[in-house]
Amino acid sequence: MPSHHKALDLDLARTMLRTALEEARMGLAEGGIPIGAALYHRDGTLLGAGHNRRVQEQDASIHAETDAFRKAGRRRDYPDTVMVTTLSPCWYCSGLVRQFNIGCVVIGEATTFHGGHDWLAELGVEIIVLEDPECIELLSAFTHEHPELWNEDIGL
Repeated sequence: MPSHHKALDLDLARTMLRTALEEARMGLAEGGIPIGAALYHRDGTLLGAGHNRRVQEQDASIHAETDAFRKAGRRRDYPDTVMVTTLSPCWYCSGLVRQFNIGCVVIGEATTFHGGHDWLAELGVEIIVLEDPECIELLSAFTHEHPELWNEDIGL
């Protein structure tokens, strides 16, 4: 699934990340796990945004990336889209990127959790890891305060 696009502009990637970070904060305010995501077109058009709602909805399948993907609605294809997430995607969400041939993944941080983004890179997905200090602080504070909820979320 090689991309035929030029590399995503880093300033645009950081701007897109702001949407995912807002979503993560909303999730935390609702009593959930603070991970946010957004699906964008490569031109910067927001298609959908969401956050992890496993706790709020009592539904283990509502990760941030799946929430954003569902809210984006149906498209014929996805190579020209960018999945932006505050945290490296787990295997479930990495599978979503693979299944629908999403062309680029922007990751806020991979310090707290290193998911499947290396695998996606091997498959030709453009991967940008920003190691954003706000993303790291938000999730590391949460994992410290709620280790049992975090371990449940990542399948430990």
